[in-house]
Amino acid sequence: MNKPLLIGLHLGAAILGIDGFLWLLGELFAERVHVTRARIAGLIGLFGFIGSWLLGGYYYLNYYGSLVKPGIVAGTAPWAHKIAMEAKEHIFLFLVPMAFVAVAFLFVDPIMFESLRVKKGLRFLTATIAILGLVIGAMGYIISAAARWAV
Repeated sequence: MNKPLLIGLHLGAAILGIDGFLWLLGELFAERVHVTRARIAGLIGLFGFIGSWLLGGYYYLNYYGSLVKPGIVAGTAPWAHKIAMEAKEHIFLFLVPMAFVAVAFLFVDPIMFESLRVKKGLRFLTATIAILGLVIGAMGYIISAAARWAV
């Protein structure tokens, strides 16, 4: 697969994941949660992150390690790999399991949404997922910029 297309698909899937969880967050702040919409939003977010996970993993194994990383490390911004990529790799690993847990909660008995304690916990988890997705996106931008500077 062509490298720019792969990066674009990875980014597009990540944006879909972030948007799904932002939508879910909005649904969770409604006075009465519309369970079907919340489930759709959560599933869009989860599948977006799974797609981004798979595409990013493929890119990492086939391009980043052998072609991109050496240029970044030898370039003017080696910290982009040493800090941003290392952090991104680890956050990336637990983002999908967190998203799965949030979505799994949506398929438990809908009566639970009447509990403010449950809604607050799910709001916190959902916001954390969306924020981490945005932080990972910023790290990806830093890494891409470092790769362009290295050329």
